[in-house]
Amino acid sequence: MWGGLPDSPWTTSTPVLGAAAAVTSSIGLGTLVSSPNFRHPYLLHRDAQALESISDGRFLLGVGTGGNLDSAVLGADELSLGDRTARFRELVETLVALRDDDHVTREGRWFSVRDARTLPPLRRTPLLVAANGPRSVRFAATVGDGWVTTGPMAASLDAWFAGLAESAEVFEAAQAEAGRADLPRYLLLDSARYLPDQDPGTVRTSLASVDLFAEMVGRAAGLGFTDVVAHWPRPEDPYAADEATLERVASEVLPAMR
Repeated sequence: MWGGLPDSPWTTSTPVLGAAAAVTSSIGLGTLVSSPNFRHPYLLHRDAQALESISDGRFLLGVGTGGNLDSAVLGADELSLGDRTARFRELVETLVALRDDDHVTREGRWFSVRDARTLPPLRRTPLLVAANGPRSVRFAATVGDGWVTTGPMAASLDAWFAGLAESAEVFEAAQAEAGRADLPRYLLLDSARYLPDQDPGTVRTSLASVDLFAEMVGRAAGLGFTDVVAHWPRPEDPYAADEATLERVASEVLPAMR
């Protein structure tokens, strides 16, 4: 489920992505994000193995702490922010161990595995770690195969990008300190859709206009982001926009940026 559209029909991601992988050949497919609210890392690892095989290496495993609504549904809303962060780190560290080794044994506060078999090896699926705050961004730069962010809470679009610039500097410094090569960076553009400096009801989705999308992508690229994520246009909020704008972006803006 997702808190933005709690009354809409939803299904679990693994069978949907498997079905999509079976009828496509080139597009990337992934989760944004899988979380410890729903997933034990061993089951998530096994799902990733299946999706990597079905998609022929096109699966991207995005992971994050999870939302408040799904946490509450599963009775985990009593966890403090610190506990949820610690649980997420344990999920990520266990996923890395399962990817790197066979016969994995780990005893954790939240997740444990005992002599876990992991064949066949998971080799082509990047682990994309969602992070916003400095400590979490450093963690993503140290253990992830890529970084996902929604950016900071901000009073304006300029302030949002200024906060992103600070996070990007933290990521680059942590990456360099860990001796790691440049990693992919994914930015959720529509996290800035409603900012306090806008009139109530003003649409801030990145596909509100071709010019706004081009501006936001250009500014993201200037901060070192390699990929951006936008929601498919809907006839009403959230993410209200015209599909014709998306078609123009695909035919005019994106080719010019390649």
